[in-house]
Amino acid sequence: QVQPVESGGGLVQAGDSLRLSCAASGRTFSSYAMAWFRQAPGKEREFVAAIRWTGGNTYYADSVKGRFTISRDTAQNTMFLQMNSLKPEDTAVYYCAATTMYLTRSYDYTQTRKYNYWGQGTQVTVSS
Repeated sequence: QVQPVESGGGLVQAGDSLRLSCAASGRTFSSYAMAWFRQAPGKEREFVAAIRWTGGNTYYADSVKGRFTISRDTAQNTMFLQMNSLKPEDTAVYYCAATTMYLTRSYDYTQTRKYNYWGQGTQVTVSS
């Protein structure tokens, strides 16, 4: 059992930076990968970034490439999302997710159905 808990959301202005954290308790050594998804009002939950727990391979949505950086601290069982040059369209609830499934394709990392543990979410609001 893995329980992700997000923190670090808030209200910022366009162009500002924000760092999200996700502390994963439980049997994190069994996690194959962790990821960030986000959901804006009236929209479906969408993939933001993912990281393979062993090896650190990273994957990003095109909309955040070059602005967001995902990382993890395996000793602290914590994942981070550094968000720079924030835009109003980044406004959403950001969710941390973990999976114990073995993912074989890059596409798999972007799919919500491939993650079996989810946090409660943290609100990020970017004003223009």
